[in-house]
Amino acid sequence: MVRIVKRTDLTKRQSVMFRLLAILGALLAAGIFILFLGFNPFRVYLSMLDGSFGSLYRFKESIIQAIPLIVSSLGISIAFRMKFWNIGAEGQIIMGAFAASYFALYWSNLPVYVMLPLMFLASAAAGGIWALIPAIFKAQFGTNETLFTLMMNYIAQKIIVYVQYGPWKDPKALGAGKIALFGDNAALPEVFGIHIGWIITVVLVVLVYIFINKTKRGYEIQVIGESENTARYAGMNVKKIILSSLILSGALCGLVGMFQVSGVNHTLSYQVANGVGFTAIITTWLAGLSAPVIVIVCFLFAVLQQGGTFIQTAFSIHSSAAQLIQGMILFFVLGSEFFIQYKLVLKQKTDKLIKKEAA
Repeated sequence: MVRIVKRTDLTKRQSVMFRLLAILGALLAAGIFILFLGFNPFRVYLSMLDGSFGSLYRFKESIIQAIPLIVSSLGISIAFRMKFWNIGAEGQIIMGAFAASYFALYWSNLPVYVMLPLMFLASAAAGGIWALIPAIFKAQFGTNETLFTLMMNYIAQKIIVYVQYGPWKDPKALGAGKIALFGDNAALPEVFGIHIGWIITVVLVVLVYIFINKTKRGYEIQVIGESENTARYAGMNVKKIILSSLILSGALCGLVGMFQVSGVNHTLSYQVANGVGFTAIITTWLAGLSAPVIVIVCFLFAVLQQGGTFIQTAFSIHSSAAQLIQGMILFFVLGSEFFIQYKLVLKQKTDKLIKKEAA
């Protein structure tokens, strides 16, 4: 009875209206849920904003949460532009953290000006290699990259579980399964009370934007995303471009692991990625693969997460309820993207359009 048809006539103003309506719908639906919990929705929403912007400390925490989302999204966006569905950012983050932690733990006598660049390069290399593995199988054997990269997330996590409870276990932890804290030489310095990763993130956003929009390789990536056959006809080495681009995609995600272990946690655990790689898939898609828009979307996500954490304490709301509120808002926003891209048309109307075009 109903068909899904691709929109071709939606103006920018109309797309903005769709998004605004989605946000209003999300607030209304979440507000009804909050009422059932016995709270005033307006007070809860104001508290969520207060949890993100109410003090300098809270604002800094929002930025700290946004940093890994932004860098992961930048990495994923490069792969997505080629229609290579890299769902493995979580694993690439973990392996980047693993490589950086190795030097922090076993090369601990290095001076800080050697240690940090070494951790930086190691995390990028590990993330790039972890992304390269499914890229090789995709290029050579045509495997499904979605399933391949997804499964590699769990392999990466189990590697960390093994070292955390095995060879890297801290002997001073009194039997607890934890890895020792890093030394001061393996900690990212702070600028304005936030680890220096935020400056690196700004630089990466600019570089990725220039790479995609102003370089030959960026153009090739976009052509491959449109049509691999067209790219081959134009003389492009498709396999080489896919492999090199996936290394870059994974390297950016690997850097996130270094930021987390060196700038936030100061140790390694199997929860180091904490779902960032999966959330970044959503933020990348919502941002339309645009580097500048990724910054905005990821920061808003970080505000939502920080606000959700704050209301758990302020109103004694259970964490599952707070996550449900976040999920409802996210559901509406994602839903709006569907209606921006497509429209539902009754089958009778579709048949008339087909006959009219045929005539």
